[in-house]
Amino acid sequence: MGEGTNVKDKSSKDISQKFPHTYAILLFIVILGAALSYIVPAGEYERVEVDDRVEVVGGSYHSVEQNPVSIMDLFMAIPTGLNEAANIIFYIFLIGGAFGVIRATGALEAIIQNVMKNVQKNEFMLIPVIMTVFSFLGFTTGMAEETIIFVPIGIMLAVALGYDAMVGTAMVTLGAAAGFIGGMFNPFTVGIAHGIAELPIFSGWGFRLIVYVFVLLAGILFVMSYAKKVKKDPKRSIVYEESQTGQLNFTDDALELTELRKRHIVIVFLFVLTIAINVYGIFVHGWFLTELAANFFIVGIIIGFVGGLKLNAVFDAFIDGMKIVVYGAIIVGFARAILVVLESGLIIDTIIYSMSAMLDNVPTALTAVGMLGVQVIINFFIPSGSGQAMTTMPIMIPLSDLQGIPRQVAVLAYQYGDAITNSIIPTSASLMGVLAIAGIPYIKWVKFVWKLVLI
Repeated sequence: MGEGTNVKDKSSKDISQKFPHTYAILLFIVILGAALSYIVPAGEYERVEVDDRVEVVGGSYHSVEQNPVSIMDLFMAIPTGLNEAANIIFYIFLIGGAFGVIRATGALEAIIQNVMKNVQKNEFMLIPVIMTVFSFLGFTTGMAEETIIFVPIGIMLAVALGYDAMVGTAMVTLGAAAGFIGGMFNPFTVGIAHGIAELPIFSGWGFRLIVYVFVLLAGILFVMSYAKKVKKDPKRSIVYEESQTGQLNFTDDALELTELRKRHIVIVFLFVLTIAINVYGIFVHGWFLTELAANFFIVGIIIGFVGGLKLNAVFDAFIDGMKIVVYGAIIVGFARAILVVLESGLIIDTIIYSMSAMLDNVPTALTAVGMLGVQVIINFFIPSGSGQAMTTMPIMIPLSDLQGIPRQVAVLAYQYGDAITNSIIPTSASLMGVLAIAGIPYIKWVKFVWKLVLI
């Protein structure tokens, strides 16, 4: 979203470009999976249906005839993966389209900008309120890259109150990150992982809510503590040198607000109402991805007309919204191709069997923590939440069944492993985009945020 912006500091972008493209990494894993089908012994578990979900039968693993993946099958795995993950891919596209229409109306910008401006009058409440508002968007819409457009406003407000650009950037991005970590109703991470795990979508939200509250409070206190030190002594700012040499962006610009209209309030109300209806439908009527996507499509059209957009403009905005999520949506298909290769080579159960054998004498609690560690490592290479879910959940779910770990715990390990480190890894497109827009060097951001990530 910030590609056309004149950015003074390119270090963040340069660092991110040193790492292989996510698609390249996934294709390499697909090729590796095909190669392993010639080496790893083929085997299978028996599976049974229990409470409308398929589970692995412990102790039923047995060897089968080797079935190596041919070169043609290797490349056919990509379109096959896209086809098999079609329901998830189009779910992401339709939700992205709906958000595109909402953005086109200017409602979110108008509401958030006016909240930020009004809170400026009460300096003590600035950081908690702004971080809480963005956290709501984090756990309902999975807001990540979208924070880029609000960072300049956050920086201008923070600098005007005697803080620094780091505070302005942090209260927007870390607020959204806290909600993303909570993920109670995040359709792009928890929603997809629950679908793969054959669990009721957004189940276990109560526990996630408790974790979210602690994460948000930790983030607020962390940013407020830093802001207090900077205000007392500006030289303690991590980006003091950059502020003196003019490397930071948006510190002297006048804040221009989008006019808040009644239609904007109605649009936000309709958006919140849709989320409430979806949650009701999930828990009362057992709605799944198709129903949720349909509801977002409906509200997207309605919001477009309420926002004053003409018919063609509504669908132009819808397409623009889908363009934004195409990167993450197609990753799901590439990640699914890994599973296609492992399944066609009959080695996925062998991998699960080997991992389970290694963990048989490990306490269950440590196994769950180990899953979290694995997800953290994978997140460095596959920072897309939906792509990571498709890559790891097909292995982690059977493994959790064999180890007696609730599937919900396996989803939590994925969720937190994916979300927490997004605020520090250089392969995160949203983080590097934010830092490039703000003009904050990546190394300086790491110096600021590492303690919070560790907490």
